[in-house]
Amino acid sequence: MKLPRLFPIAAVLALATGQAAEPLYHNDFATAEPGKVPAEFMVMSGDFLLREDAKDGRFLELPGEPLDTFGLLFGPTPKGDVTASARFFGTKKGRKFPAFGVSLGGVGGYRLQVSAAKKTLEIFQGDEARQSVAYEWPDASWTSLRVQVRKDAAGWIVEGKAWPAGTPEPAAWTITYTTKAEPPAGRPGIWGSPYSGTPIRFADLDLSPAH
Repeated sequence: MKLPRLFPIAAVLALATGQAAEPLYHNDFATAEPGKVPAEFMVMSGDFLLREDAKDGRFLELPGEPLDTFGLLFGPTPKGDVTASARFFGTKKGRKFPAFGVSLGGVGGYRLQVSAAKKTLEIFQGDEARQSVAYEWPDASWTSLRVQVRKDAAGWIVEGKAWPAGTPEPAAWTITYTTKAEPPAGRPGIWGSPYSGTPIRFADLDLSPAH
């Protein structure tokens, strides 16, 4: 099997032995400076800031206003089959709910999104919804999301899962979308739509070989 050049030696060895591969990128903000956005990120839109509190540690925060969709790109532009993940925290306000997600392939790539108002977990390509499944979002608690893009004989497989942060990651994928079209290249990203008028928090950004 020919491996992309972006794979580190540890990842090659892990694949050969069947073990989980080393991340291509991970950021828990342990060394970042609160009150700023790390310079390595490409903010597409939104007033993101790194914040810290005693309960949740360090996280990026998107303010509750204005009511629109905002995002930033992180990590390298990968090659081959990859997966991206992050943790998200949001709250509802009355009948208003946030939406948030993690993506691969830049702005026009595939995004796994919790659309809390619709009670769904969705796969988008750019701004176009491609697949949707029922999902009951737990208000005011951290949620982990993982999106994966890989190639097989049927074409390109886009997979996603969501689970309560702090609990074991489920083995099965929650949502799957198959396409013949090669996905666009680009950096992974995180996205938030604070439609509830309350902030959205983001933490533990990760990019790894698909598994």
